[in-house]
Amino acid sequence: MSLTPFRSQLIADVGISFGDEGKGRLIPEVVQELHGKPAAVSVVFKVNGGSNSGHTAGGIKLNLLPAGVVEKSVAHLAIGAGVVADPRKILWEAQPLEQKGYEIFSRLVVDERAMVSDFSHRLLDLAWEDYRVNVLQEEARGSTGRGITPAYQDETGQWQITFADFLGGPNFFARKLAGRADRALRTIQHVCRVSPATWDTFFEKLSTAEAKANAEAIAMGLFQQEDFDFSRFRGADPFTLNVDELTRVYWEAGQKLRPRIGEVRELVLRELAAGRSIVGEFGQAYWLDKRHGFSPNVTASHTFTPEFFESAGIPVQPIHTFAVAKAYDTKVGTHTFITQMAEALPLCQKLKRIEFGTVTGRQRMVGWYDAVEKGDALRYGGYQDLMINKIDALSGADELLICSAYEDESGQRHVHVPRNEARRKTLRPVYTRHAGWSEDISAVRRFGDLPVNARLYTAAMVRSAIRVAHGDNLPADLPNLRYLGVGPEPSQIIKDLPSTPELLALK
Repeated sequence: MSLTPFRSQLIADVGISFGDEGKGRLIPEVVQELHGKPAAVSVVFKVNGGSNSGHTAGGIKLNLLPAGVVEKSVAHLAIGAGVVADPRKILWEAQPLEQKGYEIFSRLVVDERAMVSDFSHRLLDLAWEDYRVNVLQEEARGSTGRGITPAYQDETGQWQITFADFLGGPNFFARKLAGRADRALRTIQHVCRVSPATWDTFFEKLSTAEAKANAEAIAMGLFQQEDFDFSRFRGADPFTLNVDELTRVYWEAGQKLRPRIGEVRELVLRELAAGRSIVGEFGQAYWLDKRHGFSPNVTASHTFTPEFFESAGIPVQPIHTFAVAKAYDTKVGTHTFITQMAEALPLCQKLKRIEFGTVTGRQRMVGWYDAVEKGDALRYGGYQDLMINKIDALSGADELLICSAYEDESGQRHVHVPRNEARRKTLRPVYTRHAGWSEDISAVRRFGDLPVNARLYTAAMVRSAIRVAHGDNLPADLPNLRYLGVGPEPSQIIKDLPSTPELLALK
């Protein structure tokens, strides 16, 4: 089947699981598909989240910067108003990429309404985790420690500092940052009730993690080890900070980025008027949305299509949305994982060897493909195209399972994700069983060249999710499986996929 035209110049890249679906690798595919056409992609912008999200594109690991970095034809790399960004992290990520030959700063636009996160947010992140575990005696939430939730809390509390504040004078910025630091310190000491000994560990923990994350840049000579030593911000006494040093460092970082601060909304409207396409890259997935996910195992932003317009700052209008998933499921943290595989299963052990968080390096849990989660996302999220990644990782399994429904304690079946988390924890998966294949499919580029069981499993993934979404009353307009990933390299994509009605009939 030939690829159908996109329905809009606006294209959203959204995960439909709990993250880690391979959203980053979608961007080069879309860019290359439209390259040389009138509606070529000229802007790729980060829609939400911050440096807590990790994407890989063209073998490059990214946090804050959008995956358009790897495509030289993309004229503009933008950070939208819906993002919280530490200016130092932007520099730490961009400078090594520049050294490797990727043009970053000449293409970069940071929206002036994007919020500035800083070191005090990272301290708060750790403090709230400590509060959950040691005061409330709850399980740790599994935060990345990048300060994202506290930064968004500043927005809802009307305390935000935005990149526009770097366009004024230093005194106004200094007053706002001092107030932020004071609020953070009082919260850490008196609300979170962190001990002085634990307070001291925060600086070492964050310094070690950041030095590790930037080890390559240090080895390249772009930064020194002390650039990632956060003890410079520690005050003389517990629960104090050297606010003057904090202000100096962040003001200098902001001034380095000052020429790149602008209005993403004007950029997007201008490129739309010129007939070009804009891709919005979401930092997290549908089920991590702060409103539609399952608190506290969610992120602090909105994670699917409507946020595209909020972050870009433009009117709501037609948009083409991709739903990105994997051929199996993974989760990190303390999520309820209904389809988690048995640890002793050989396939589970194989998948765990390749599943680690891009940002944290944490081991991901692995499970069977959950069509109930995917189907609900398709029903309520509004998607035109699907991309399914990593089907090649399933080679060698004798049998593959797909969760097509949930069953409660009374034996009643549900094809819908309940909004009540306590109820969700009581459910167990109902599986359909599918024969596996032994062949290595990583070199396959045509759907017809896949082993028959791989074709049948692909069809079953699409069919089961659509049946959850719509039951037997299928709409005329169904999501289309556009790309099937059979490996991590950009070339390892199958594109000649059957139409959705053909896949639904393939059994």
